[in-house]
This record gives sequence, structure tokens and C-alpha cells, in this order.
Amino acid sequence: MKFRTLRAFIEVVRQGGFSPAARTLFATQSTVSKAVHQLEQELGTPLLERGGHRPVLTPAGEAVFRRGAKLLADRDDLLGELDEIQGIRRGLLKLGLPPLGSSLLFAPLFARFRQRYPGIEIELSEHGSRELEERLRSGALHFAAAILPVAAEFDSEPITRQTLMVSLPSDHRLAARSSLRLTDLRDTPFILFDHGFALQRIVLDGCARHHFQPQVAARSSQVDFIVELVAAGLGVTFLPAIIASQFQSPQVRHLPLDEPGIEWTMAMAWRRGAYLSGAAQAWLDLLRESKDLAQPAQ
Repeated sequence: MKFRTLRAFIEVVRQGGFSPAARTLFATQSTVSKAVHQLEQELGTPLLERGGHRPVLTPAGEAVFRRGAKLLADRDDLLGELDEIQGIRRGLLKLGLPPLGSSLLFAPLFARFRQRYPGIEIELSEHGSRELEERLRSGALHFAAAILPVAAEFDSEPITRQTLMVSLPSDHRLAARSSLRLTDLRDTPFILFDHGFALQRIVLDGCARHHFQPQVAARSSQVDFIVELVAAGLGVTFLPAIIASQFQSPQVRHLPLDEPGIEWTMAMAWRRGAYLSGAAQAWLDLLRESKDLAQPAQ
């Protein structure tokens, strides 16, 4: 029995459903569902009745939940005790995060890290990708969230890969499509993020490969303002799927961008060869542990 599948099941029960469990576990709903299904296959019995509004425990599920919750708690206690032995009790972790997507992607991780290492202080800096890269290069940060690919001078750990969505006014002539190419938008004004954001570089590089330069109607660093401009009919913008899902409006449609080679992959980067303190290594270990849940079932 793998801890990642057991943790997924426990959180589905605790949170009352797959969607809230996915948010808690820093994973997608389908990933959590697959993990629970894998656990059921391994144990040879259903653990949840899925027909109603909320999943209901089967008798076997009640036993697995009762013992599994204790097992996970004992594991966390053991890790905490080992951390005490190894001296990871205090320290400073300096992280750089971009404004786009940080709250959705990192808040659950911060909560888990704080619970596990209450004596480690987290110092956050929020900037665009270029500024974060400079701060990481100078040693002002231990880690910085970055969009792949990163410069060769950095190591990185991928966190999430997201489809890019085209956000356009619901009355736009292309709004009825199921997906869009960049060339479909050649004559439509773009609303882009400021120059320091990696997302605008991804979009503009894609346009260059199609041999056109888009008309830029506006730029901003505020995603909510950009979406409001789209709703007002000023143009179209581009958002990672996880961000677009948070902005549902009758005035805006979000369609997948069908462009091979264009995607938004968030990673955590650090200076290649840099010394990682106990606090920094603990953060990296937590990232990798959390990402284990997102691996496909074997």
C-alpha cells in the first residue's frame, strides 16, 4: 500500500469530496480519483459509494479510513521526530513567487510545510519572472517559481503542466469554437501581462513562429483586471487552465489553445550547485513528495 494513494483516500473522506480533496493535496480531481481507484484495486474492495452528492464510506472504507488516518499520523510523527534528530527545527526559507497562480498552487504547500516545520520562517517575494531570476542568481532567494525552460545556470523541479486557454468575449466571432490556434487570432487585439511575465513571452514567441506580431491593446500585471478587459470586449488574453477556471463569467469564454509546443509548466528553480540548507532541502523534499501524487498509477 502506497502512502500517496492512502493519503488521497483519507483526504476525500475528510474534505467530503474529490474536488476539495484535490485542492488540499495540490493535485487535480482526476489524479485523486485515480489514486483512490488504485487503492481500491490493490485492496480488492470498494471503499466509497459514489452515487450521491458526497462519497459515502463502505464498511471496508470505514476500516481503511480509521486505520489509515492513524497510519498517516504515525508517519508524520516519525518524520517530525527524525527532523528533530537531524536538526531541522528552525531556519529561514526565502522563496520567490510570481503573482500569477501562486495562491492556488502554493498555499496548500505552505500549510503543509508550516505544519511539519513550525520553526522555519518563510520569507516570500512576489515579482515577475525576470526579477525573480535576478534575485535567484544573486543569492537573495533560495528558490524561485519559474516557467520552463529555465536558464542552464539553474536546476529545477517541475510542479505542474497546464494547457493554455484563450479567454475571449462570449460574443466574439470565434467563441463557438471548441479550440483555437494563434493564427485564428491574427486580427484580434491581445491583452497581455507585463513584460516581466514569462506568459507574455510564451505567447509572443508562438506568434513569431507563425510570422505575425499581434496588436497589443493593453498590458497589466493584474489577472482580474485583464479578465475584466476581456469581458468589456477590448480583446483576448491567455491564461493557464488552473487560473482560467477561477474566472467564470457569462461575458467570457475560455477555449483551449491548440498549439503544439506551447504550454505553461511551472517549476521551482534554484542555483545549480548551490548549497541547500536543511530548511531549503526540506522544502524541496516536500515539493517532490507532493508531486508523487500526480504520477500516473502503475
